[in-house]
Amino acid sequence: MNIPTAYQKVPGILMAVASAIFWGISGTCAQFLFEEKNLDPGWLVCWRLLLGGILLLMFSLSQKKRDTFQVWKKPTDAFQVILFGILGMVAVQFTYFYSISLSNAATATILQYLGPLIVVAFYAVKNRRWPILAEYAALVLALSGTFLLVTHGSFDTLVISDEALLWGILSAVALAFYTIHPVGLLRKFSPATVTGWGMLLGGIVMVPIMRPWEIQGVWDLETLFAFGYIILFGSVLAFYFFLTSVTIIGATYASLLCSVEPLAAAGTAVVWLGVYFGGMDWIGTLFILLTVILLTLKTKEKKEEVIQQSTSLP
Repeated sequence: MNIPTAYQKVPGILMAVASAIFWGISGTCAQFLFEEKNLDPGWLVCWRLLLGGILLLMFSLSQKKRDTFQVWKKPTDAFQVILFGILGMVAVQFTYFYSISLSNAATATILQYLGPLIVVAFYAVKNRRWPILAEYAALVLALSGTFLLVTHGSFDTLVISDEALLWGILSAVALAFYTIHPVGLLRKFSPATVTGWGMLLGGIVMVPIMRPWEIQGVWDLETLFAFGYIILFGSVLAFYFFLTSVTIIGATYASLLCSVEPLAAAGTAVVWLGVYFGGMDWIGTLFILLTVILLTLKTKEKKEEVIQQSTSLP
């Protein structure tokens, strides 16, 4: 007896939602480590890239052993991977975690979700075409949401620091580059391979600067739990679940469901860490999520689906 198509998609839907929740909670874990355990954002990013990269490459080897090392066969591919590791992985991870340290996981995650709008703007300029109505609506919603999030509706003051806002916007720009740059590589190699090498190379670049062997902060069971969660659930399992969901329900639908991530970050930050999130914050969050939904729903072309597949894993 054949299982109805709707039931076949259930595992993919659950995996996409789970990956978004894993990513959202990992941001809150990072905030906990910064505020309560005195860990440095750069030091944590270095370890996350190194361990996450190793585990993803191990997964890639178990799936497609030859594909894992094919990226180094051609100098052009190798150069693109190195560029992705340094300007993609390091940039998106460090700006995101540093933004968390300056504000909170909820605000940093929501600001980073301005990234898809930057991607749309980039392709509008590159392809020399005017944005469509949905993209104009997304722009208005994104700007309105950001305004409410950082000012609570007042033109006089910011509710987060100038530095936190700057790094949050830089995080969105870094996410846009992380999304756009590896498109060519993803046509040739598996996402696990590209991301695994990008993470590992990014971590290696950070080693001389961050000195990961010098243990920082307060280490106890709480620290180990939060650190382990970021590596295992917030990196490896989240990425694996997302990729699996893409094969079941498609990249567009999977990316749309990943809009749960900011809600997961906000919810856990409010409940666990007592972060204040008022009415204006939730309205701003809703506006930015609607931005992502609009941009995702209008994405129909296969080329754009490949782009959507490479987003996430902040």
